[in-house]
Amino acid sequence: MIGFGKHPSGLMPLFFTEMWERFSFYGLNALLVLYLVLPVAQGGLGYTTARASLLYGNYVLAVYLFSIVGGYLADRLLGTGRAVMLGGAVIVCGHFSMALGTHASLFVGLACVAVGTGLLKPNISVLVGQLYARDDNRRDAGFSLFYMGINLGAFASPIVCGYLAQGEGFRLWLASAGFDARHSWHWGFAAAGIGMLIGLATFARYWPTLSGAGVSMRAAESQESALATAAGGATRAETLRKLAVIGFFCFGAIVFSIALKQSGASLSLFADRLTRNEIFGWSFPSSWFQSVAPAMVMVLAPCFSLLWLRLDQRQPSSPAKVVIGLVLGTLSFVILVFAAQAAVSGRVSPWWLLSVYFVTTLGELCISPVGLSNVTRLAPPALVGLMMGMWFGAIGLGGKIAGVFSSWLNLDDLTQLPGIFAWQAAIIAAGCVIVALLMPWARRVMRQSGLE
Repeated sequence: MIGFGKHPSGLMPLFFTEMWERFSFYGLNALLVLYLVLPVAQGGLGYTTARASLLYGNYVLAVYLFSIVGGYLADRLLGTGRAVMLGGAVIVCGHFSMALGTHASLFVGLACVAVGTGLLKPNISVLVGQLYARDDNRRDAGFSLFYMGINLGAFASPIVCGYLAQGEGFRLWLASAGFDARHSWHWGFAAAGIGMLIGLATFARYWPTLSGAGVSMRAAESQESALATAAGGATRAETLRKLAVIGFFCFGAIVFSIALKQSGASLSLFADRLTRNEIFGWSFPSSWFQSVAPAMVMVLAPCFSLLWLRLDQRQPSSPAKVVIGLVLGTLSFVILVFAAQAAVSGRVSPWWLLSVYFVTTLGELCISPVGLSNVTRLAPPALVGLMMGMWFGAIGLGGKIAGVFSSWLNLDDLTQLPGIFAWQAAIIAAGCVIVALLMPWARRVMRQSGLE
């Protein structure tokens, strides 16, 4: 099997498995809130903005909190590979359940996706981490490439699923074929399930070749455990300091996710109700905006990966990258304040949202791949799955907060929008200040542990 350049060959199947899993996840994300608020007569569920946003936030929180359980089960019971396989199967069931189009099947489907993602998401990242030694300078670059795979799936899914759900051409075809065009949304949910089915087949095909991918890493971990036992209390104290640094990264993830997870909530509504969904005279479904950030990641992730490799020892420290990312997250909401002010007078240019997504993407590439990389190397061998679950749980908590903020939106009174976005910018900025104050301590601990 051919690897990605200088990276281990096992990175390729993990890249494509995660790509298809993210296709399914973000296909659902692109449609969920829009489907919930759509009037029943048009095929939706007729939820209020507040109710839909809160359900979205609870769903995102559940997805990522189950990652803690999934990481623990992989560490103690299932093993990493089996957790990924089982999680993928449960996700498939969830998406196809949502395609049935009833209230009951909606909630069963969301629950299955949450549980399945909790099993799959942290553990496939653990497998990527096991491809590299802890002191391998390729780790951040490798996770940047893996993150590009995540965003390749996230880019394609809103286009495919969004067209099936909202595309006028597809609705006309449904009607001509004798189907109810109002049920187009369920075809979008089914397409997300097909994507996960392909990802599951990909992992099953290459699973045997991955069984030895982490041998050198696990050997090093066994040696580390033996040394820790021999060293006693001093090494246990170092482990606690490493866990505290993981907490540092997780706090940064919570704050940044308040901005990042608005893509499926307030930004989705802003795109649908307040933005001119056309560019150069060409109209498109509002859900397609959610392909913008992943497309930018695909373009910029190789650049960031190359930048970190070129800078090598001169690149910013991992804690410093978190601070940079939070500064950019704050800036993205400052832009939204001005966009909201413009929206008071009518639908705004799509360039406002494109600017927001560009700045957020730069911040995402400073935080997310770096967080994934450092959690896998800071975590004790026996807790790596659980700690990866904690990382994703932090993202979920940020997503829950994003849903709460989105529920404050009153699209019947646009004058309050700038103030809501300004509050969110202030909260992210406050989190950035806290992280900046803690950064010297985090760098010192990592340096003492030989990880910076």
